[in-house]
Amino acid sequence: MSSRLFVVAGPSGVGKGTLIARARAALPELEVATSATTRPRRPDERDGREYHFLDEAEFARRVEAGEFLEHVSYAGNRYGTLRSEVEQRLRDGGSVVLEIEVAGAREIRRQMPGAVLVFVAPPTMADLEARLRGRRQNTETEVSDRLRIAAEEMRARPEFDHTITNDDVDRAAAELADLMRSAMNAEEHG
Repeated sequence: MSSRLFVVAGPSGVGKGTLIARARAALPELEVATSATTRPRRPDERDGREYHFLDEAEFARRVEAGEFLEHVSYAGNRYGTLRSEVEQRLRDGGSVVLEIEVAGAREIRRQMPGAVLVFVAPPTMADLEARLRGRRQNTETEVSDRLRIAAEEMRARPEFDHTITNDDVDRAAAELADLMRSAMNAEEHG
């Protein structure tokens, strides 16, 4: 298998992380690039595992130094993919998956046109709202903001190479793993 960059994007709360974790169980050679963020760390999170947690000044310094492949402001915080997180893994022959927002996926497409972009969609917006509320990680204002942003992001689906509707997590994860496996094999034989 050859190295590929996969970008998995979609609305907050749609289950991107769960699908990626399950796809990685089926494809252990797939690596996840850890994003950087300015958002506060949650109690169960560890720096360098879920995110590289940076303060605003350090994030801005790295933007200015060109250290990000993409970076966005989302729901009041900044998120970005460190160039070093992706390029070294690809050079070493690994395939990398990024879990990022739609705006970041657009920037990756611009900078790395060979990336495979996958949009994860909820079955309905009502399902997405139920998931966001069920997580109990966000305030009512944050849920409202995320739903407003999600409605805008849903319009970006045609910009992606593939769309997976997360109506059944087992099926959706298998679909993601299959398309990743196929893309890695196609590159090798193409």
